[in-house]
Amino acid sequence: MSTANNVLSLAGKLCLVTGASSGLGMHFARTLANHGAKVAVAARRLDRLDALVEELTLGGAAGVCAVRMDVRDETSIKAGVKQVEQILGPIDVLVNNAGVAVQSPSLKQTRREWEKVLDTNLVGPFMVAQAVARSMVREKRSGSIINISSVSGMVPSSGLASYCSSKAGLTHLTKVLALEWARHGIRVNAVCPGYFKTEMNSDFFDTPNGDRIVKAIPMRRLGDPSELDGLLLMLASERASSYMTGSVLTLDGGIMLSHL
Repeated sequence: MSTANNVLSLAGKLCLVTGASSGLGMHFARTLANHGAKVAVAARRLDRLDALVEELTLGGAAGVCAVRMDVRDETSIKAGVKQVEQILGPIDVLVNNAGVAVQSPSLKQTRREWEKVLDTNLVGPFMVAQAVARSMVREKRSGSIINISSVSGMVPSSGLASYCSSKAGLTHLTKVLALEWARHGIRVNAVCPGYFKTEMNSDFFDTPNGDRIVKAIPMRRLGDPSELDGLLLMLASERASSYMTGSVLTLDGGIMLSHL
């Protein structure tokens, strides 16, 4: 194994990924497992994780388990974290990935829609991070928490008031938690992806509206999920980012530059 791979190796580490039943969450789980980590995948519906668990197991993952976790339900969060610890051991890395978006003009968005997005994208990640961090502190273990935010938390997008607000909140929450938990050896950082093509949005980006968005990206293309791997592994690896906390990192093909 090369020196670079040694630095990014997660052998012996347990990573919990929320929102792992599809999209980037599923990709993150695969990436972590491929670099030696034991992986716990979480989602609201266990049946949506069956194929992923089988794939990772057959692929030789060091350890895999799936747990039901609704990040809008504190009881579900606590039960899920406890179950992971009972099956695979203490959690070393949390990837707070679960998220949802509701596209609706601000004048028409309902309170229920607003709360759904904020509860999933901001309250939920806080509660999951808190549950994992409490365990780390109790057992005097260091760890890494990686919050998956968005460039939409930095620049506004019409029709996405709740989503943009939730991601802006998550980005700032990252810094607060990093400040509070640094003394416990818990690093908290955020990744802010731009536009990445997944199975959930591929149809949209094939439309004229989607094409307009792609043309607005300075690099003139969507990101591929694999282009997030290096950053994810760096933040998960204690050897690669042991002195890094409170950082908010963008991978967006230059989209933020077009808003300067």
